[in-house]
Amino acid sequence: MRFSRAFIPTMREDPSDADTASNRLLLRGGFIRKVASGIYEWLPLGVRVLKKVESIVREEMNAAGGQETILPVVQPKELWEESGRWVKYGRELLRFKDRKEAEFCLSATAEEVMTTLVAHHARSWRSLPLMLYQIGIKFRDEIRPRFGLLRGREFLMKDAYSFHADEADAERYYEVMRFSYCRIFDRLGLNYRPVEADSGAIGGSFSHEFMVLAETGEDVIAYCDSCAYAANLERAECRPINDVQSPKPKAQSPEDVATPGKYSVDDVSAMLDLPKERFIKTLFYMADGKIPVVCLVRGDHELNEVKLRRVLGSDQLRKMEKGEYERLCGAPVGFAGPQGLAAHAKAVDSMALIIADHAVAAIADGVSGANKKDFHILHLSYGRDFNADRVADLRQALAGDACPRCGKGKIEFLRGIEVGHVFKLGTKYSEPLKAQYLDRQGKSHLMVMGTYGIGVSRIVAAAVEQNNDKQGILWPKSMAPYEVVVLNLDPEDDQVTEAAEGVYQELKGRGIDAALDDRDESAGVKFKDADLMGIPLTARMGSRSLASGQVEIKPRNGQVAKVPLGETMGKVCSLLDNYKPQ
Repeated sequence: MRFSRAFIPTMREDPSDADTASNRLLLRGGFIRKVASGIYEWLPLGVRVLKKVESIVREEMNAAGGQETILPVVQPKELWEESGRWVKYGRELLRFKDRKEAEFCLSATAEEVMTTLVAHHARSWRSLPLMLYQIGIKFRDEIRPRFGLLRGREFLMKDAYSFHADEADAERYYEVMRFSYCRIFDRLGLNYRPVEADSGAIGGSFSHEFMVLAETGEDVIAYCDSCAYAANLERAECRPINDVQSPKPKAQSPEDVATPGKYSVDDVSAMLDLPKERFIKTLFYMADGKIPVVCLVRGDHELNEVKLRRVLGSDQLRKMEKGEYERLCGAPVGFAGPQGLAAHAKAVDSMALIIADHAVAAIADGVSGANKKDFHILHLSYGRDFNADRVADLRQALAGDACPRCGKGKIEFLRGIEVGHVFKLGTKYSEPLKAQYLDRQGKSHLMVMGTYGIGVSRIVAAAVEQNNDKQGILWPKSMAPYEVVVLNLDPEDDQVTEAAEGVYQELKGRGIDAALDDRDESAGVKFKDADLMGIPLTARMGSRSLASGQVEIKPRNGQVAKVPLGETMGKVCSLLDNYKPQ
């Protein structure tokens, strides 16, 4: 490609509404343009990057036995009603009616469409296992689109779906796909981590996210400093406190203490001069709109609502309103405690479910609200003064926690950007959508499913978040729009033009993805544009250097090397073979 003919509308100034490095640099570098909130158009330079990512993803999906399909972006309401997700998916699903008043949605994901396809056409054990995938546009109506491509409404996604005769084969293939994802991100040259994750709205028995590590990432990754354990913060397990601490001491008898106007753990802890880890926070929720739930967590810990939903098996969870709270415990907001709570709830005809975090079950000399205004109670002991219907892992993990796997290492945190997610679904979709097969004996069984997503366009943004500097983008070689750009610094000099053209043609002949910047612009503009675009290597050719028979070759993140014109190709190949963006 000759830049004099290329459509690459770079920008000298940062866009005023760009809120991340990737959004700022992709707009400035002429890769994308914003059309509406959360919706972007891809320009020729951006398409080159996108297609390179897409090609690697496609190659690895095919290598894993996948077969590519193209599914509709517009999907009928009836399929989503069969799976139960027409209402459950929420307002991110963009719904509309056609001219005949039939209801549809824009594809946010494709479990319904793909499962129905397989249910109609793969009915024998001979058809299994089967993996089908697509690379196509998805639309999710985010309430607050932000961070450019990282949280847009329209995006390019690879979604794959596998179908199996039993759980064992589904688990086998889950590991195949996990390895394939590692291959993809290795080939893309990204620094990433696979982490245990919550399955969210997709559902299923277990899942892993693939996180590109970046300081600007929205997601927090908890990992062990001694073993391979890693999980996102929502999923990160906490080792029971009583597994790692000495036996609890015997507590004194409970004692009320006046705490007028003080109800937060911070305020009461300061007033009584007691450590926050002795406090018990009593939190009130409604599950599925009808089940009162009381959660007990230690005063220095925070409740992880994702864990609570998982423990309850509940899709809907909300905090109790003031009236519900006060009716259940008989005290103003902020003064509830676990002692006598079950009896009071029963007295007001409410059967509250009480769930305590493991750390609360280890408390022998605790402090909580006294279930009356302006009072707290001291010396509470689990098992003597209060109990729970269930003890579970409810709290958010903290740095320094003991590793839940090896028990020896400590939990530390990194930030990351989710770019892929693999799920083992089981029969969550095959059951309602009747995806069944006949075994060798003619007996019918439900197919066991897995689903595997990669945000193709999100990878582009994540790569920029991980690899950039003050001058612009530093693409990994496999993703760069061009591997090398030959800079003709004196386009009016026939000798320079002829030499630059010769190097450009030889690079292309060697199979190197090269471009030629032959624009009538200053050397400074060409240097800045090449850096902004993140081109791994530039071959700089001007009248001064050529007068001494030399070419200047500069890696995007390195120093200029002067080489004889005849050695240009060898130097370029050597630098490309060893190129890393950081």
